[in-house]
Amino acid sequence: KAMVEMQFADFVTCGFNQIVNNLAKLHYRWNENADVVVRLPSGASVAAGPFHSQTNEAWFFHTPGLKIAYPAFPADAKGLLCRSFDDPNPVIFIEHKALYRSIEGEVPEGYFSLPFGKANILKSGNKATVITYGLGVHWMLDILKNNDLDIELIDLRTLAPLDYDTIYQSVQKTGKALVVHEDNLTGGIGGEISARIT
Repeated sequence: KAMVEMQFADFVTCGFNQIVNNLAKLHYRWNENADVVVRLPSGASVAAGPFHSQTNEAWFFHTPGLKIAYPAFPADAKGLLCRSFDDPNPVIFIEHKALYRSIEGEVPEGYFSLPFGKANILKSGNKATVITYGLGVHWMLDILKNNDLDIELIDLRTLAPLDYDTIYQSVQKTGKALVVHEDNLTGGIGGEISARIT
């Protein structure tokens, strides 16, 4: 299995053509696997400057042929990384840099994998649904820990495929939705999710 790790997600631009125009289209074009995982340490919050702090999952979100994993916990990182290795086609595996030395958790021993496209409901609630991923999960967990709020919290875990069924079921139950993510003001994944909910 080929795994490429960029030192920073920002540097993926140097391989953008190979990922978007070669890896993503290889199976469709030649019926062959593009058996590659690209790991991208992403995001701000670590004082790394403008060339080392971008949140760029949206660059790949609308590219057919790419899967995108974005774990928020160590166990999810292992399960989704194992699943990425098992997948015969390209996976963009994004890890928020601010979580590297700030989050701890038990990780199962041995091999295990988590399915793509299956969100995790971290907290049940009835008044509103919060949809998030990566560092946003921990922002919301901190808020919920310090406030008595009847909120349902969804950790997406993968962005492509996206678990719209879990999102729709939750929002139909609560009647309200808030999408929390770190991105530019325009063109982010949150806009797509809110449009689908609407």
